[in-house]
This record gives sequence, structure tokens and C-alpha cells, in this order.
Amino acid sequence: MPEAGMMHIGELAERTGLSLRTIRHYDQIGLLTPSGRSEGGFRLYTEDDHDQLMLIRRMKPLGYSLEQMGNLLRALESVRSGDSSSADGEDAMTQFLDAANERREKLAQQLAAADEFIDQLRSRIIP
Repeated sequence: MPEAGMMHIGELAERTGLSLRTIRHYDQIGLLTPSGRSEGGFRLYTEDDHDQLMLIRRMKPLGYSLEQMGNLLRALESVRSGDSSSADGEDAMTQFLDAANERREKLAQQLAAADEFIDQLRSRIIP
């Protein structure tokens, strides 16, 4: 039984739609470290861990690399902690937001092209 406010990796995987393997990989590379361990050594995660993992998951369709995901998480932590590098973190967050908007626009253009393609196929199949 996990500690109060904590969840096992299986629950985290179910809630995020990511595989156990992916979550373990993120732990191994230091992208998302569990907030705790059970007495038996099992990974335990918090709601904050869940939120970070969902942020990572939402970056994937925009084509961010694992390194870039880590950079964003560090920038967020810097801003949250309010330490001396928080201004750097805020600058990084602004850059990420601008880049995410550009990537989203590119995806929107690709989606529009896909819709046009589907419409063309439909017009040839359905008289």
C-alpha cells in the first residue's frame, strides 16, 4: 500500500496513458525521478510527479527532445523555487512558450493539409 498522497508506478501509468517502461526510462535518464520509494523499494509518485509527467507527455507531439523536456522542467522548478536563477527560468519559459506556439502552428498547418487530402479522397470515392 503506498504512503498517503503517493501512488505506485502502475497507477501513474494508468492515469497518464504511458507505459511502465516509458516511466522507468524517464527515471533512469533523470527526466522524472519518483518522489519516494516504498519499504520494498517500489517507486512512489505524487500528484506533482503526475503533473510533470503529463507536461512531458504533452510535449511529445510537438517534437521536443528528452533533453528539451528536461530543460523545461528545470526552468519550471527555477521559477517555482524563486531562487536567484528564477529570472533565467522565466526567460526560458517565455522561449518555450514562443517555440510551442510555432510548433503548434506547424501542426495545425499539417492537420489542415491532411483534412484537404481526406476531402480529395472522399470526393473521388463518393460521387
